[in-house]
Amino acid sequence: MKPVRVALLGCGTVGSEVVRLLHEQAGDLTARIGAPVEIAGIAVRRLGRDRGDLPVDPALLTTDALGLVKRDDVDVVVEVVGGIEPARTWLVEALKAGKSVVTANKALLAEDGGTLHDAATEGGADLYYEASVAGAIPLLRPLRESLHGDTITRVTGIVNGTTNYILSSMDATGASFSDALEEATALGYAEADPTADVEGFDAAAKAAILASLAFHSRVSAADVHREGITEVTAADVASAKAMGCTIKLLCIAARIDDSVSVRVHPAMIPRTHPLASVGDAFNAVFVEAAAAGQLMFYGRGAGGAPTASAVLGDIVAVSRNRLAGVRAASESRYADLPIRPMGEAVTRYHISLDVADRAGVLAAVAGVFAKHDVSIATVRQSGRGDEAILVIVTHAAPDAALTATVRELQQLDIVRSIASVLRVEGIEAT
Repeated sequence: MKPVRVALLGCGTVGSEVVRLLHEQAGDLTARIGAPVEIAGIAVRRLGRDRGDLPVDPALLTTDALGLVKRDDVDVVVEVVGGIEPARTWLVEALKAGKSVVTANKALLAEDGGTLHDAATEGGADLYYEASVAGAIPLLRPLRESLHGDTITRVTGIVNGTTNYILSSMDATGASFSDALEEATALGYAEADPTADVEGFDAAAKAAILASLAFHSRVSAADVHREGITEVTAADVASAKAMGCTIKLLCIAARIDDSVSVRVHPAMIPRTHPLASVGDAFNAVFVEAAAAGQLMFYGRGAGGAPTASAVLGDIVAVSRNRLAGVRAASESRYADLPIRPMGEAVTRYHISLDVADRAGVLAAVAGVFAKHDVSIATVRQSGRGDEAILVIVTHAAPDAALTATVRELQQLDIVRSIASVLRVEGIEAT
């Protein structure tokens, strides 16, 4: 059989694992696809870099990625470089030329996935990106195919391993955010510059991709309300424990009436919730559908080998399609649902106030909540004098009402500071 020729763009942590797996599993892949897979070339930044025992002919390496993509003998382009440009240019060129594309580039898909899908339609090519969200966890294909006949109502997930490790460490040891981040960096879970992870950019990109597939609408990273975990304190974690909760960075995408709400932020969830037990650097996504009910996807969400596993799964799929002379279904965006403003998102809240310890404080604070129609569920005061802390948990309310409440509380002379505001998910109002 004529081999399927693959151009690999990038040979770092993930790319080198893709090369290794293609070599080690060559026989099985040939049997599964119906033809052998050959590497046509590998685009790298530096030719002279030591690549150890990587099983690849040095003659296949090139610094001319665009030239590699344009070669007539290339059938499939695999991109694991990341970033917006020049990756977008390379992939659009490949797709318009009718070459199948497999990518792990969540940032590009979240910012300008529409351009890639349009190019795929124009060229009659496949665009697969299972590795862009949650590593090896089979998640996007179930959303795109297995649940295609169902109505998905909500997707809630832990999709960033770095932040989950940090929050899990804070919960287990009582450590501060900075100490837990230092530990995560030392163990290799956090990058030297962890901004994309701890500020929620990585999770927001993944949330956009999940929402697009789940709700048949184009959702970009700019549509996602994003908050990171840098403001989560050891006191917040202790307060969550006192409520029987733990804190996780959640991506939440929900269909509400005829609109879509997509947000990423830290939240308290009860320890009985399926996502509460997801520790270390693992990922998990909880999907709710009208007919299928509740589904849970769990596993390692990052790392060279897990991500490469997802890439290889896509290579097998697009290679089979090419041999059969077909392409996968094109982008499903028929619903074209509008994005719901964050101010209309309804959830519960945990607010910690540093207050003056004197008569009338609780009445004044409660009055502000009542003014903005935010109902109080529980109140707890700890400390006395200069160290009085008032902790309030609300019933469900719109985010805009809570924001207005917090703004007015900050103006009260009896409120010295607002120590923290955290959302509470997964607890029914009582």
